Amino acid sequence: MARRRKVNNMLGLAVLAALAERPMHPYEMAAVLRERGKDEDMPIKWGTLYTVVRNLEKYGFITVSESVRDGSHPERTIYQLTREGRVEFADWVRDLLAEPQREQPKFMAALSVWQVLGPEEAMRLLRQRLTLLDTEIAERRTTLMGYAGDLPRIFLVESEYGLAMREAEAAWIRSLLDELTTGSFPDLGAWREWYETGRLPSEVRSPTERGEQGD
Repeated sequence: MARRRKVNNMLGLAVLAALAERPMHPYEMAAVLRERGKDEDMPIKWGTLYTVVRNLEKYGFITVSESVRDGSHPERTIYQLTREGRVEFADWVRDLLAEPQREQPKFMAALSVWQVLGPEEAMRLLRQRLTLLDTEIAERRTTLMGYAGDLPRIFLVESEYGLAMREAEAAWIRSLLDELTTGSFPDLGAWREWYETGRLPSEVRSPTERGEQGD
């Protein structure tokens, strides 16, 4: 089971990754992370950057290496990774690679309450989502192919994973749309009746709602 970390914000992981390469000041960290698209790989709130940096320093994962002044610019504090920071960085990555985390995508939340819409509207919206997904998938494939000739694959696996997840979602939506379109989706008629009348048919009620008790 993944343990609770002293700095649990995923931006902290990104900062540790940047400083594993070389010392940087926070502005440079943000520039490097944005350039590499880290905000697409993990949930990053840029407004918390300085707070995350301070917390990493507080717990001894990074330390100030020097402060520099460049002309008229304000003095900049440059941070470097400590030995403890390298240990924390590697351990954090081990946890994330080895142990599945419970994640709750917004699409899953929508599917959990989609019955508020009628089947026809749900199908229309799913087709709209599928069109956007297909466009994104094509763009990701093109981008990945462009990078493949310039970067070692070790730096591209997160992009491969993101593409695979989008492809899997698109395939699942196509399968669901096929069931809805052909009428093979269970309880489709009851769903339509519920939407049109506002009355919940008995066949789509839970055992608790039907007054049934388990064994």
